[in-house]
Amino acid sequence: MSKKIQQTIKSILKPLFLLCLVVVLALSQADTALAARSGGRIGGGSFRRMPSSRTYTPRTRAPGGYYPGGGFGFPFLLPFWGIGGGFGGLFSILIFIAIANFMMQAFRNFASGEGEEVGYDSNPSVSVSRLQVGLLAGARSLQPELNQIAEKADTNTPQGRAEILQEASLALLRHPEYWVYAGGSTKQARLNAAETEFNRLALAERSKFTEETLSNVNNQLKAVLAEDALPSTKESDNPTNLIKEGPGEYIIVTLLAATLGKMAIPAINNTDDLRQALSQIGSFPADRLLAIEVLWTPQAEGDTLTSDDLLAEYADLKII
Repeated sequence: MSKKIQQTIKSILKPLFLLCLVVVLALSQADTALAARSGGRIGGGSFRRMPSSRTYTPRTRAPGGYYPGGGFGFPFLLPFWGIGGGFGGLFSILIFIAIANFMMQAFRNFASGEGEEVGYDSNPSVSVSRLQVGLLAGARSLQPELNQIAEKADTNTPQGRAEILQEASLALLRHPEYWVYAGGSTKQARLNAAETEFNRLALAERSKFTEETLSNVNNQLKAVLAEDALPSTKESDNPTNLIKEGPGEYIIVTLLAATLGKMAIPAINNTDDLRQALSQIGSFPADRLLAIEVLWTPQAEGDTLTSDDLLAEYADLKII
């Protein structure tokens, strides 16, 4: 066989081999895609219009300048008493009173947190917390509970977001017999970096869903296949209508919260640690909450999360 024929055969076989390789990879990805994973999501908040326990005290203008809280200071006295001219001890006393008044006002504003408008200019410290719980699929009643929270949630107000965290934490606390896996962490960041960290964590969790079949974000409720994603109360209350879990099937719930100040989630090594962490994140005060996300999978009735899925997507969770 001549070299020319060999080269011709090689030139034909090479692209044919590459084509076969592409087909095999495509089919393997298709098999993975068949294991569709539904997800639920509740979220809301803003890092720019922050709820704050601190209030901004406008400075009151007095003759001679601006002074915190409307008190009078040394320049206020000058027009009345002048400088020098025989006032002697009385003038010194008045100066002392003015300085003392100014220092007391400044100390009160500092101690109460007033006089500082919390925002991007002040760039305060923010805690970004993540708490994840893996439950046996026997906790099927948890899914309708989370569905109902999503349907009724008010994600546009600090009070509504705090209530969502509280209700989701309570739903998890009601099913301790199904707890299997858990993980928690908190990262401290300045405000201008905290939003990026929060969005990174939220996107990482959302990317594990094939489709968000139920979501309520900023009071925009969306459902896919509503008859499956939003079962009626009658169906969810009837245990005979609930699908029994197979071996090695799970439900994963993730709670994300960005809060002003330091609010760390403790390390989770056992059920007592998880109970404490759930109680803690569920009691975050509304005036400290900037943004929240509650995510869970599977969401749609009949969908399953296998042990293989859990090991592939949630390998950082610990057995408790």
